[in-house]
Amino acid sequence: MARTIDIRVTPQTAAVEAELAAYLQREEAHDGPYEILRRSIDSRQRQVMIALRVALFDRGEAPRDTAETVFGDVSDRPSAVVIGAGPAGLFAALSLIRAGIRPVVFDRGKNVKDRRRDLVAIHREARVNPDSNYCFGEGGAGTFSDGKLYTRSHKRGDIEEVLRWFVQFGASPDILVDAHPHIGTNKLPGIISAMRDKIIACGGAVHFGQRLVGLHAARGGKSARLVFADTATGAGREVESEHVILATGHSARDVFGLLTQAGIAIAFKPFALGVRVEHPQALIDSLQYHCATRGDYLPPAAYQLVHNDGATNAYSFCMCPGGIIAPCATAPGEVVTNGWSPSKRNNPWANSGMVVPVDWKAVAAYHAAGPLAGVAFQQAVEVRCWEAAGSTQAVPAQRLTDFLAGKTSTSLPACSYQPGIVSARVDSLLPDFISQSLRQAFATFGRKMPGFLTPEAVVVAPESRTSAPVRIPRVPGSFRHPDFPFLLPCGEGAGYAGGIVSAAMDGIHCARAVAAGIGVAD
Repeated sequence: MARTIDIRVTPQTAAVEAELAAYLQREEAHDGPYEILRRSIDSRQRQVMIALRVALFDRGEAPRDTAETVFGDVSDRPSAVVIGAGPAGLFAALSLIRAGIRPVVFDRGKNVKDRRRDLVAIHREARVNPDSNYCFGEGGAGTFSDGKLYTRSHKRGDIEEVLRWFVQFGASPDILVDAHPHIGTNKLPGIISAMRDKIIACGGAVHFGQRLVGLHAARGGKSARLVFADTATGAGREVESEHVILATGHSARDVFGLLTQAGIAIAFKPFALGVRVEHPQALIDSLQYHCATRGDYLPPAAYQLVHNDGATNAYSFCMCPGGIIAPCATAPGEVVTNGWSPSKRNNPWANSGMVVPVDWKAVAAYHAAGPLAGVAFQQAVEVRCWEAAGSTQAVPAQRLTDFLAGKTSTSLPACSYQPGIVSARVDSLLPDFISQSLRQAFATFGRKMPGFLTPEAVVVAPESRTSAPVRIPRVPGSFRHPDFPFLLPCGEGAGYAGGIVSAAMDGIHCARAVAAGIGVAD
């Protein structure tokens, strides 16, 4: 029977295994198999250490099972429709195959290879394709937004199952042990493509460039009649299904409108909105690792910050060490920022969202939009920032110290945001309660991390797509809409996830619900 121990070792990569083996023989008198279960960085003291949780096995025992999941042929099996090929949709499709159900996947965007051309157009030409961008296309927003795999949603399901599938399709096995697993934007496209290839090889179907434009109840409400429009030709296609997993992502605003027009109930959901803050990575390294340079053995440092004084509330979101700030608008006439990092996290900047919770009371000016009040609130901020920066994909920017002082920056530091930054009063472009909360939060963060408040840090806006501003209701346990049981709202776009892993787990749950409805075992 395996037992576990926790130890701390020095961070030199080449020395970790040797130091661990020496410790086991010296302190544990153990010379059998062992496995590292968890690895994290402990920087609470001046000497940074690597914290390890290790499973020790008796001779003859084997470490945990690493067998790959087998996905069989479902060519002639009952089918279900999956709308959206992001993490929720892809994991739902794979789970359907595992349950013996043929998935038919539709996505408005392009495959990862063709999608890159549209991302280049955003960066270089300020041209936004509303169907193919950082949010829409194969892999969803997750494909080109860093690939962080850590989540607090352990109660949602088996996180390790999600991680193992990522490894099976090409991710590094390190994600199974790192406390903050990360794939990297440069590696995710290949992994996503491998998942799609597996779906097709098993007899499933994946259709790109298919925008959902109609959703109607059919056969007395027992099934859905779906209408898609080809984004290149405009040609229509109708599909009927009794099982529709709707996994369109947090930015599919037209789908939210489509549901309300069809009489399918949705509701406002609180979300968060704010800015991106970028520092030199070397500065964050020195603050977190308590040294002038981090050396060759430690990864670029990250941080996680929270402020709540009872009156104001803000927190860091999607922190990207060694990353860039990306243009993530989904329609012309708006600007949106997000961040990502390559697998090596080797860019010279560190950026993070800094966001403030937005509840129903905060969107009072948009209550006439009903459940879409949050969408209207987001849009207003995005358009205001677009106009302030010159009506291109450049974004308004302000030195962090000037944001606190409430003044225009006469110059701006270098920034990773490729379409460009324009000096503007970011603090004046945001709703007052958000700017006030951020000012208080930045002051708090400066006390927690002396050196954080520096004129070399730049604030850009907006960080507005943290999560969907709506929730599509579903019955607990069945995962189906209470009024339209053929519909299984899924993932971030339905309001039930907050990142790649939680979206993937939700996709798995919805697929299992479909399997139960069809009467096959998972």
